[in-house]
Amino acid sequence: MTDILVDSNVILDILTEDPQWFEWSAQILTKYANQGNLVINPIIYAEISIGFNQPEELEAPLPQQYFRRDPLPYTAAFLAGQSFLEYRRRGGERRSPLPDFYIGAHAAVTDMPLLKRDINRYRTYFPSVQLITP
Repeated sequence: MTDILVDSNVILDILTEDPQWFEWSAQILTKYANQGNLVINPIIYAEISIGFNQPEELEAPLPQQYFRRDPLPYTAAFLAGQSFLEYRRRGGERRSPLPDFYIGAHAAVTDMPLLKRDINRYRTYFPSVQLITP
């Protein structure tokens, strides 16, 4: 069985019934749930949580039997910082690391494929990460 890190945009497509992406996201999540473990981390959880008022409300759409919750490894936090530094050197304007840097670094240091819809920054800053995209 394979562990797959699932980005918030794929989960949010389903929760919001996104007209463009719902079908693809639902099919791909089902496919990988049948092949391995779907994994989220605190950054992904935080991104999804903004649509809910209480943590208990978020447990129903993210049941722990389907979404394993992994901590963000410290080595991933370090890599996120280093990748962000490279982003700044290349002219990036943001002043603090973006969630994408933490998520990409988590996938990189744990050698987990990353299931997501968009690839901004990932190919540039985390070229070793296997991306599962449309």
